[in-house]
Amino acid sequence: MPEENIFLFVPNLIGTRFGAMLDMLTDRCSTMCLLVNLALLYPRATLLFQLSMSLDVASHWLHLHSSVVRGSESHKTIDLTGNLVLRLYYTSRPVLFIMCAGNEFFYCLLYLLSFSEGPSVGSVGLFRVGLWISAPIALLKSLISAIHLVTAARNMAALDAADRAKKE
Repeated sequence: MPEENIFLFVPNLIGTRFGAMLDMLTDRCSTMCLLVNLALLYPRATLLFQLSMSLDVASHWLHLHSSVVRGSESHKTIDLTGNLVLRLYYTSRPVLFIMCAGNEFFYCLLYLLSFSEGPSVGSVGLFRVGLWISAPIALLKSLISAIHLVTAARNMAALDAADRAKKE
C-alpha cells in the first residue's frame, strides 16, 4: 500500500499537528496579504494595519506554540477554567464564526470601499453600512487577539517556571 501524501489533504481535515499549523499559516498569510494591500490603499492608516498584522501573527503563533508545548491535541482545546473570553470564543462555534468572519468582512469592505461605495441604501453606500456594522466585531477580534497573546505568554512563562523548578 503506497504512503499517503499529507501535503495533498485539506488543512482542516488532516487532523495532525501539521494540519493545525498549515491552517493557522494560511489564515495568517491571507489576512496579511489583504492588510498590505489596504496599507497601500490607505497610506495614512499604514501603522494601524501593521499593528493589526503584528498582533494577529504574534498572538496566534504564541497561542499555537504554547498549545503544542503543553501537549494539547488542538490549539482550539483550552483550559475551560481559564479566561472566560477565550472559553466562549473556542466553545461556541457561532461566536467563533462571527468573530472571524466579521473581522475578515471588515477588511474586505475596506478594500471594496476604496473603489466604490457600493449600491445605495438610502443616502449611504452598502459597503459603508457593512463597514460600520463589522467595525465593532473587528475591534473585538483585536481585543481577543491581545487576550490570546497575554494568556499564551503566561502559559509559556508557567512552563518555564515548572522546568526551572524541576532542575532545582
